[in-house]
Amino acid sequence: MILTVTPNSAIDWTLFIPNFNWGGSLHADKAVWGMAGKPTSAAWILGELGVDTIAMGFAAGTSGEKMIELLEQKNVETDFIWVSGETRLNVHLFDRENDRQTLLAVDTLEITDAHIERFMKRFTKKLKQAKGLITGGSLPAGLTPDFFREVIKAAKEKGVPVVLDSGFPHLANVLLASPDLIKLNRAHLSSVMGHEIVSIEDAYQAARAIVEKYGTQVLVTLDAESTLAVLKESTYRIPALKVEQIENTAGAEGGILAGITYALANQFPLEDGLRLGTAASSAVTMTPAAADCRKDDVERLLSKVELIPYP
Repeated sequence: MILTVTPNSAIDWTLFIPNFNWGGSLHADKAVWGMAGKPTSAAWILGELGVDTIAMGFAAGTSGEKMIELLEQKNVETDFIWVSGETRLNVHLFDRENDRQTLLAVDTLEITDAHIERFMKRFTKKLKQAKGLITGGSLPAGLTPDFFREVIKAAKEKGVPVVLDSGFPHLANVLLASPDLIKLNRAHLSSVMGHEIVSIEDAYQAARAIVEKYGTQVLVTLDAESTLAVLKESTYRIPALKVEQIENTAGAEGGILAGITYALANQFPLEDGLRLGTAASSAVTMTPAAADCRKDDVERLLSKVELIPYP
């Protein structure tokens, strides 16, 4: 079983409109629900792939109820701590005429020390069943980066491999807990290193330094065209796959988290996880709903993934 922990739970409502007009009435010609929150998005994708998954974290309000409904539709088991406020609702507006996208989001979860204590008790019990853990995303009010450190530390003590995806401040402090792999974008990596990462060689040297210092392997999204995977024994540049039609890129990062963690949980080579994750990420972009994908698309795209050794 793969376990996901999303402290700042969220869902997506995507509206496709012919054109955006300030001050006028906007009429959507399509509206779809999708998943948000990086670990929970990965759980949703794993559910589509038929992988036994439990999603945990904090949730609230009607948006939280909708999130649970969406997860259970994919056969994902849920065990969220219910708190005050409301699970974040991300509203994506797609302007078809201008091919532009706008996101509206509000963070409203209200988490207390009692909620955190209750979560950690449940989480510790669930770890006994887990073969892999995905955590990360943003932090709501009431939580500090120490939350991630405690979650990662507890998993590592049980021998559960951990994949982390988050660009929060003080990330270097969280790395002391030694997650097995961390996913970053160029800006997050620049923040960790304290200097701007410009070229692929900059990214390689910075990621290699993290591997050597913390024992944590690194996946860096360089741009929309490629990703760099710096593992302990090898490094690969992974070109983005070309798909027939891109519908929505939101939630695609959950695919790579799902693939990598699936490989770690089953003790497969990480190269297998990179291929599965890249195929899943690309499949997500082919659907209008955030983080949604079709298993058939993932399987069809697998053979097209390239892992190009670097340097």
